[in-house]
Amino acid sequence: MPKKTTARKKSATAAGSAKQASGPPEALSEYRRKRDFSRTAEPEGGSARASQTLAFVIQKHAASHLHYDLRLELDGVMKSWAVPKGPSLDPAVKRLAMQVEDHPIEYNTFEGTIPKGEYGGGTVMLWDRGTYSYGGTNPDPVEGLRGGLKKGDFKFILNGKRLKGSWALVRMRNESTGKPQWLLIKHKDEHAQPGSDVATEHITSVATGRTMEEIAGGKSRVWHSNRSDRSKGVPSGDEPGPAAKSPVKKSAGSAYERLMAKRSR
Repeated sequence: MPKKTTARKKSATAAGSAKQASGPPEALSEYRRKRDFSRTAEPEGGSARASQTLAFVIQKHAASHLHYDLRLELDGVMKSWAVPKGPSLDPAVKRLAMQVEDHPIEYNTFEGTIPKGEYGGGTVMLWDRGTYSYGGTNPDPVEGLRGGLKKGDFKFILNGKRLKGSWALVRMRNESTGKPQWLLIKHKDEHAQPGSDVATEHITSVATGRTMEEIAGGKSRVWHSNRSDRSKGVPSGDEPGPAAKSPVKKSAGSAYERLMAKRSR
């Protein structure tokens, strides 16, 4: 009689399993349709290698409107949300996050400028980076992440340079036409900082130490899709430690818990 797969083994192969569900070519069709790769240094994607960890990045993006792009790796691509005001470490604060097209994992190393007139034209800073893990209770972490994304209650744990701890993306029920709207909320844990404004406290790149002005006016990083050390989407430099393996317990009264209580009525 075959042995049952343990939760530990499932967790260890989370990233590998995530890449088997849907290949990047189909998932990246919308991303590619919007871009002229003869004019922009953004990657077409599809060459990233499988890994045992899931990556996340937050890119500060001065396009037509300044915003922060949250990207979480799942199923071989980066699920992406545009967060106009950026993340908050205050559990009482709910930040609007508009879901946009999936991006390639290779996008995780991009810091530079997108030419004016191209889609998303403007300066891009690598504001935070690291790994993330599932923050729910499903014994299969990948299925938990997929289920949360489908359900609209996406729980995750960040282990970045600036952002750590337990978070949630909650999809809003009354969506207008256009991009799906979510709320990005920090759970109450040891990494929460009530009253802080982390988006404005950190104004330099975690990759190069440059400001947005310095990135816009200086020599920008270019894409090298054949660089093995960048294929996973984590630039060289100080690397983050291992991601947390279990969800962080939360106390009552957070914006997330009030929102979920309202949704269950």
